[in-house]
Amino acid sequence: MPDHQLTSQNADFTPLSGCDLLVRDARLLVVDGDTEIPGGWIALRNGRVAAYGHAGTEPERAARTLRATGRLVTPGLINTHHHLYQNLTRAYAPAVNGTLFTWLTTLYPLWAALDEEAVHLSAYVGIAELLMGGCTTSMDHHYVHPRPRLIDAQIRTAADLGFRFHATRGSMTRSTEDGGLPPRSVTQTADEVLADSERLVRTHHDPGPGALTRVALAPCSPFSVTRELMAATAELAERLDVRLHTHLAEDPDEDAYCLETYDCRPVEYFESVGWMTDRTWVAHCIHPNGAERARLAAAGVGVAHCPSSNMLIAGGTAAVQEMRALGMPVGLGCDGSASTDHASLWLEARGALLLGRYRGGPAAMTARDALDIATRGSARCLGRADELGHLRPGACGDLVVWDTPQVALAGALTDPVEAWLRCAPSRAWSTVVGGRVLVDSGELQLPGLEEKLREHARVARRIQGLD
Repeated sequence: MPDHQLTSQNADFTPLSGCDLLVRDARLLVVDGDTEIPGGWIALRNGRVAAYGHAGTEPERAARTLRATGRLVTPGLINTHHHLYQNLTRAYAPAVNGTLFTWLTTLYPLWAALDEEAVHLSAYVGIAELLMGGCTTSMDHHYVHPRPRLIDAQIRTAADLGFRFHATRGSMTRSTEDGGLPPRSVTQTADEVLADSERLVRTHHDPGPGALTRVALAPCSPFSVTRELMAATAELAERLDVRLHTHLAEDPDEDAYCLETYDCRPVEYFESVGWMTDRTWVAHCIHPNGAERARLAAAGVGVAHCPSSNMLIAGGTAAVQEMRALGMPVGLGCDGSASTDHASLWLEARGALLLGRYRGGPAAMTARDALDIATRGSARCLGRADELGHLRPGACGDLVVWDTPQVALAGALTDPVEAWLRCAPSRAWSTVVGGRVLVDSGELQLPGLEEKLREHARVARRIQGLD
């Protein structure tokens, strides 16, 4: 490991006599992008990081101790773009080899069958999978509303599981009859969207420190909502003081659509409707030119980078390191389970490493860069850089103890962080959210998982027309 990475420090401002949860004996504790401690420990109290330090300085008492012997410990990974409901149509054969627009138009009619049960089950299964991949906070972009109150079902599910969740009220108002892509069955009127957006924020959004549940507003894309709704949503987000999210510059077809429909490119349209603000983060952002990237960066707009989706849909990939060099918040996202067919942020972090090097050369991306994107970068996208994405004292107690098979680590002696992404697939040995252990010794600590999987299979067969 390079010497400059060994900037370890003892964060004890006073000796810590006791804590709620102690994680000790890590092969390496990564506190943030600046501090790594070989053999380190970290103590949580009241759901927050209380202290960390070197072996031999641990608190005298802990209500519970997790031993991370030989394992890497990092902040919890943060998912900045997802569509949980889409795990009901994973690897759907008629759509797997199409372009983005072909994929969407094939699946829209299936998604019209969503109801509260389907959304609950997809959220439960999706969160379980995210936890196994080291994710402690996730947003979700739910933009298909054939029936009311679907996002409420997601929020209840996440709260029941103790998972940190940012629900985003997605929407589509421009159907095929209005020159858009989705059928009328999955769209709503602008009045319906705005009224429900305000209801969700007032009912569920918790702006306080350490919040488990937050709400943002998220019209789907330039080709699925009207100009008027985009502008009205930006005004509503300003009034309610919540964040904004949408897809932007994901596909070359989007360039053509915006030029034909709005007589401008996607980023110019985005700015014209009031979205060029630091309360906004966007998904993908693959096709802006250099001048457009600079304008987005100057405004503080964040980007959710989704490597697997980029590669599977084959529409290009974001200029991640160029954006980061401009100061843009760049986080990591799984995207929809039906386009990437998984919900592992570890796999996305490895994808970011590989894709970054493939795009820019062997020095263009390191494992630490990918980890920083998945933690501190993602936290910036969600507006929570103060308390998420790092393990400094006062941060939320969200962390992961990683498990990589020992046979895969044989010979990986010099750099645990590089080994984490370069060697065989890793998954969580322990996932801790707000001090609660939700994955323990590699096993999910969720009630009724097997029954939920059976119910999920039943509903997925119904939606895919396989019954």
